[in-house]
Amino acid sequence: MFLIGLTGGIASGKSTVAARLAERGAIHVDADILARQVVEPGTEGLAAIEREFGSAVISADGTLNRPALGAIIFADADKRAALNAITHPAVWRRARELFDAASAKDPHAVIVYDVPLLVEAKATRPISFDLIVVVDASRETRLARLVELRGMSPEEAAQRLSSQASDAERLAIADVVIDSNGTLEDTLRQADELWERASQSAVGAQTP
Repeated sequence: MFLIGLTGGIASGKSTVAARLAERGAIHVDADILARQVVEPGTEGLAAIEREFGSAVISADGTLNRPALGAIIFADADKRAALNAITHPAVWRRARELFDAASAKDPHAVIVYDVPLLVEAKATRPISFDLIVVVDASRETRLARLVELRGMSPEEAAQRLSSQASDAERLAIADVVIDSNGTLEDTLRQADELWERASQSAVGAQTP
C-alpha cells in the first residue's frame, strides 16, 4: 500500500483534495469520523472525557455535547491538550486497523488518511506515512471562507484558526504542498497530479 497523510488548516480545502483523491480511486480514511466513533456512548473515550471535563459535556441522551466541549477547548490550550491525550491514541489505533484491512484486501491500495491535527499529534504519532501532503491557503483566504461559507463571525473564525497549528508548523512537515489559494480547478489539478504520483508509487513498491 501507499499511505498518504493529508492535512491542512480549517477551511484550507483539504476536504476537496481528499474527495478528489477518493474519486480517482484512493481509499479515504477520515480522522474526524474516527474521532466521533471513539467517543460514542459506552466507549472508554467518552468516559475519560466525562472524568476530565465533567458531566456538563455529556448530553441528556448520553452522547457527547460537542458545543459545550468545544467552548472549553477552543478557549484553553491546556484543556485542548487534555482532550487530545484522550482521543488521539484511540483514533490512531482505529486508523491502523483500517489501514491494515485495506492493505490486506489490495496490496496496491493508495490510502489517504485525512487528518486535520497531524502536526499537533506528531510527537505521539505511531504511524509512518509514505507521503505527507499539506493543503495550504493563506490566513486571509481561510478567514473569508469561514465567514462566507460557514457562517462564522470574524471573531469565531479567528479563534478557530488560532487554536490550530501555524502554517509554518504544517509546512515544515510537508513532502508535498497543494496551494488552494487559487481556483477550484487549479486545486483539483494539483490533486490529480498527486494521484498519479501516489498510484505509480503504490504499484512500484509492490513490484519485485
